[in-house]
Parts: sequence; structure tokens; C-alpha cells
Amino acid sequence: MKYGTVGTSWITESFIEAAEESGKMSLTAVYSRSIDNARKIVHKYNAFKAHDDLEEMAAREDIDAVYIASPNSHHYEHAKLFLRHKKHVICEKPIFSNTAEMEDAYQVAEENGVFLFEAMRNIHSPNAKILKEQVKKAGKLRSALFHYIQYSSRYDLFLKGERPNIFSSDFSGGALVDLGVYPISLAVYVFGEPEKVSYHPVILESGVDGSGTLVLEYDGFICTILCSKIAHSFTPSEIHGEHISFVLDHVAPLNKISLVDRKTKKSEKLGEALNDNDMIYEIETFANIIEKNDLEAYHELTDLSRSVLRITEKARKQNKIVFGTEK
Repeated sequence: MKYGTVGTSWITESFIEAAEESGKMSLTAVYSRSIDNARKIVHKYNAFKAHDDLEEMAAREDIDAVYIASPNSHHYEHAKLFLRHKKHVICEKPIFSNTAEMEDAYQVAEENGVFLFEAMRNIHSPNAKILKEQVKKAGKLRSALFHYIQYSSRYDLFLKGERPNIFSSDFSGGALVDLGVYPISLAVYVFGEPEKVSYHPVILESGVDGSGTLVLEYDGFICTILCSKIAHSFTPSEIHGEHISFVLDHVAPLNKISLVDRKTKKSEKLGEALNDNDMIYEIETFANIIEKNDLEAYHELTDLSRSVLRITEKARKQNKIVFGTEK
């Protein structure tokens, strides 16, 4: 399957390298607002052509799919452009700014007979599947703590008076939609969509959340999610059942899982060694769905993306965090 990319950041290069390793996708075109940046990626990865015109790239007949890693606020317009040209779209997380954009884009994808995916790498890893299968051993679930707390070098720029995209409401930024979506997606993947959502953020002067605590209420237990781009954590995430607890080294990537018996305190290692570039798993999933036209698997992913975006949208509205696309 031939594909193009929108964006030239490190995440794009990681995707390109994973796609090449998978053998499922072949890079054909690269778009950037800077033609020089696009040419650098084309030269580095032996792609066919560099573009600084999105319409021109979308109109190409030798592209089957596109990977979009533009700023969050541009995902919607960029995705719709390629969907209308009947290209499958893989959109980097968070897929869109709000659910209205999402539903419209899914409709456009359906009308044009193509797939729209959210690149949420952690839920496609083998260890996420193992965790979901094994969590029943915990007994009755009582609590969970998932987190992604990682100090951003861009916060240093923010403190100097600059406004990097990820700390700007105009670009649909903030900790919840950037890092928070990883633990949220894992929670929804393992536990399902919560009954209630409440968010308690630290709001920066730019109007977005630099960090926050998200509480997901389920029947009989609470999942607490911590996210931050202005601090750093060195502790694991956990799931607590009445019989068994699970200790996770991280939520993305989920490299190690330990099952700990409450009574005996004995620990059992679960999971398998992951590929160094865990984006390979989502690429294999997306390629297989396209090749087999697997609508059941596709709708499972769209349902999960809907749930995650509903959660972040509710959390933002509770705290009057409004993105530029919504003003």
C-alpha cells in the first residue's frame, strides 16, 4: 500500500520507519509547509516526491493512504481533504478537537468508501491485549491508577514567553489531549467507557491544562488518570482487584506487566518483549483492516476513539477549556 505523510516531525519519521519495517506500506509522498523540509524526508527515506501543496498531493492517484501528523487543530481539515479524494487516513492522536469534527469526518470516510483511523499506538500492542485478557484474574476491580506525567522541553519555551502549539488553545493543545489520551485509551480499552467523568486541571495562562487529574467512575470502582507536561513521574501505573493487582511499567509503551497476588505477595511477569518502535503494531492493524475490508475490527476502533474523545470533551467543557476551532 502506497502512502504519503503530512508533517515532518520526529513522530512522522518514527511512523515511516515502522511502516518500512512492517513491509505493509511504501512511502510515496511527503508534505510540509516548507518544501525544503519535505525534500529532506523524501531524500532520507527514498520517497518519490515532496509537496508543499496539500491539494496537489491529495489528488495523486498513486497514493492509497495518508498519515497525518500536523498540529491537532489542523487534523480535521487535513483528514477531510484526503478522505474526499478517497484516501484512507491514519490521523495521529488526538484524532480531532471535538466529537462534532469526528462524526463529520467519519461520515465523509463512509461516503467515499475509505477508512479513518486514529494512531493510538499503545492499544495495539500485544501487551495491551494480554492485559485485557488477564484483568479478570484480579477479582472484583476496586481501583486503578494510570498516568502519563512527562516534563516537556517545550514548557521551558512557554516559561520564556513563547507559545508552542501543545500549550496553545488555538492549536487544540494541553496535557489531557496530548499525554492524557494514552492512559484514557488504555482504560477504555480494558474497562470500557466510564459512567461518569470529572477533571481537575492546572490551567496555564494560555488557557490550556498543563497537568490534571481525571476521575473515571465505573460500577464498583474508580480509575484515576494523571497527566502532565509540566512535571515528571518515576512510578508505575496499577490496577487493584480484590485478589490480584497489576503493575504496569508505563501506559505507552506498555513494556512490562506484573501480576501480584494479594495474599502471597508473589509476583508473576506477563507480556512479551515489544518491538523497539511500537508504532509497527498499529500499522499492521490498519493495513490488515484495509486489506481484508474488516468492518467489524474497524468499528471496534472507531467506537474506542469516540469514547476517548467524548471523555476529553466532557473534561474540557467542565473546566471551560475552549479550543480555537470552537470559538
